[in-house]
Amino acid sequence: MHIHILGICGTFMGGLAALAREAGHRVTGCDAGVYPPMSDQLRALGIDLIEGFGAEQMALKPDVWVIGNVVSRARLADGTPKFPLMEAILEAGDRYTSGPQWLAENVLHGRHVLAVAGTHGKTTTTSMLAWILERCGLAPGFLVGGVPMNFGVSARLGAGRAFVIEADEYDTAFFDKRSKFVHYRPRTAILNNLEFDHADIFDDLAAIERQFHHLVRTVPGSGRIVVNGLEESLDRVLHKGCWSEVRSFGSAVSDFGAMGEPHDFDVTLRGQPVAHVKWALTGVHNQLNALAAIAAAEHLGVAPADAANALASFENVRRRMEVRGRVPRAGGEITVYDDFAHHPTAIRTTLDGLQRRLGEPRGRLLAVFEPRSNTMKLGTMKAQLPWSLEAADLAFCHSGGLDWDATEALAPMGARAKVAADINTLVDQVVAAAQPGDHIVCMSNGGFGGIHERLLKALAA
Repeated sequence: MHIHILGICGTFMGGLAALAREAGHRVTGCDAGVYPPMSDQLRALGIDLIEGFGAEQMALKPDVWVIGNVVSRARLADGTPKFPLMEAILEAGDRYTSGPQWLAENVLHGRHVLAVAGTHGKTTTTSMLAWILERCGLAPGFLVGGVPMNFGVSARLGAGRAFVIEADEYDTAFFDKRSKFVHYRPRTAILNNLEFDHADIFDDLAAIERQFHHLVRTVPGSGRIVVNGLEESLDRVLHKGCWSEVRSFGSAVSDFGAMGEPHDFDVTLRGQPVAHVKWALTGVHNQLNALAAIAAAEHLGVAPADAANALASFENVRRRMEVRGRVPRAGGEITVYDDFAHHPTAIRTTLDGLQRRLGEPRGRLLAVFEPRSNTMKLGTMKAQLPWSLEAADLAFCHSGGLDWDATEALAPMGARAKVAADINTLVDQVVAAAQPGDHIVCMSNGGFGGIHERLLKALAA
């Protein structure tokens, strides 16, 4: 089969392309931004890429067009279609489908799907679960919205029956406004947490809870739902109806709990120690992610002790507190980190986790971030930013492209916060403030203008 993917360079669609190629299909694709590293990864797999969404691609005549949710029926200021290829597909009456639907029909059907849903931690928890199953001999397939360092790739078919997938609540396509995860039909589902996000497509938290309950409805009676016992929003989801076995984690009365520090703790099952995790990760959020992964793996017969042993060698995911470089200075080196955090809660837990790991005495924490997600750009959560940055000694915000006043939003932080409209100014501000021993954490769900390398170069100079 020849499939042509519109929006192929996104993390999900790029992973889908890799799976389709591994399955023996001919794969081509297009996107508005065909650039490394995704373009290099796809071309290395023998996938031809085209820049843009021009209608001339109709000449490819694939068996099916797979449409990413970047594609819409939008028109430019002059009235011409923003995606002329999509318009041509519709006019021709060609066969087309969404990425999640193609995946469900061609990859997930007949597999034991383990889906990891939640506002935060999906990529990390999916990677943990895949690694546990790998180390315990189950040879899982997986599709992750990042690159797990243990595997070096974001997706593979796997030789076993299990398939682990990051289950996103974002909408499927312009013609299917259900959440992506509704297509996956999991037998094991992790509901990791649930907060308001994606303000561009959801009106309120209740609207997201409704989508999560649609996911719950698809889990069979012999399936398992692993739920964070600390989240009232998830309680509301399950109270709408649940037809599967439930295993909880995190709260004092949960099935799976933790005793000890996030980097070195006992795993308890109904109050009794059953495993021990000692690893390089930090933060309570990662401890909760681990409990979720252990509970999900147990549904496939993996003993908690074996799962915990596997996590000891878990190397995290790229762009999750990834050290990008260290600059020697008299009095202590300056360390620059890269992290994907972009939601206020994720920013707070990321900084809190690093603070705990460093202990006392420690150097200062400098938070450098850009409100880049659609929700953050809309300013829906701007009032939470000072709260999210409490652990930072200094905060630096890139305000380019925002329709709201970042200086005003960060005013409660006083002199601890600085705002810059462009990356060059932001780099100058950080370099001017940096001192020996500082830890500089750059947080964004995008490329952030290559700020990590620019900071390291400027600090070294």
